[in-house]
This record gives sequence, C-alpha cells and structure tokens, in this order.
Amino acid sequence: MLVVRRFLHIFKLPDRRKEYFARKLVGFSNIQMYKVVADVKNYRKFVPFCTKSKILTKEPNLLTANLEVGFPPIIENYTSTVSLCEPELVQAICRDGRLFNILETNWRFHPGLKSNPQTCIVDFHINFEFKSALYSKVATFFFDQLVQQMEAAFIKEAQRRYGRESLPVHPLEPVRS
Repeated sequence: MLVVRRFLHIFKLPDRRKEYFARKLVGFSNIQMYKVVADVKNYRKFVPFCTKSKILTKEPNLLTANLEVGFPPIIENYTSTVSLCEPELVQAICRDGRLFNILETNWRFHPGLKSNPQTCIVDFHINFEFKSALYSKVATFFFDQLVQQMEAAFIKEAQRRYGRESLPVHPLEPVRS
C-alpha cells in the first residue's frame, strides 16, 4: 500500500492556484514606484519573460492591456483590465480565460519613512491559477523565483529612471488582505 501511495504522490496534480504576498520598504517615493508599475505599455522592456505589452484601450483610471509572456517554445498571451489610482494602487485582473482561470495582481503604495520622503512601502500580491496542468506543474518549481525576479525588475527600472535609491530594499512582514 505504501508503494501505491508514493506512486500516486509522484503523479498527483499540483494545486493550480498560487499566491504570493510581499511588503517592502524601498528607497523611492510612492509616486515614483506607482509610475513604474503603471507603465504597462513598457513592461516588455523591463519585466522578465514579458515579450510584448500593448495597450488596447485607455481611460483616465482604467486600461486594457494585452501581454505576451514566456520563452520559446512556450509563449502565451493574455488580456488584463488594469485599474489605476495614482499614487496608491495598480490592480490588474485577467478575465480572458485562455491562459489563466484567475490572474490578479495588486500593487499598493504607501508613504515610507517620515524622515525620508524618497521612500515608500510597497505591498505586492499576486494570485493566479493556470488552466493548464502542465503550466501549473512548471510554476510549482519556479513560482517564488519568478515572482521575486519580477518584483526586482520594477525596483531596477525605478533605479534606471530615477537614479540610485535613497536606501536599500528592506523586506517587511506582509499584510494579507
């Protein structure tokens, strides 16, 4: 019986839903970080594995974007609705249902240290579920690393745009909503 359980465990489908929470004190203002994250049309230039980023519709606080992600031979695209509330929130929700059952990302920006206006607290949350069992299995192995690379890419882009940060990134205890 033990051999059967081990065999079944090897082929068990992973939980397709993945979630990640992070809170960091960064050396850029909340306005600066908001502008980097809200710049969806340029994601292809600095977000890892994003090969295309195109704005389909744009209103003052809402846009629809099509993103292509992956690396050959696996390249997929999806469309997200992005809500913008400057300088506090960038929220993206994918509802096109081709690649993901669920994809929600939330970036919240709060003022940082009172003694340093060039700081802010960034809360990042991503929640997704692939439609494909294969993609879910791959995500299980690389999920944390990929999400951390993505987070780091936004800090690196802020450095490119605004110069050296006023202090190094400090991880904080995440607030789960």
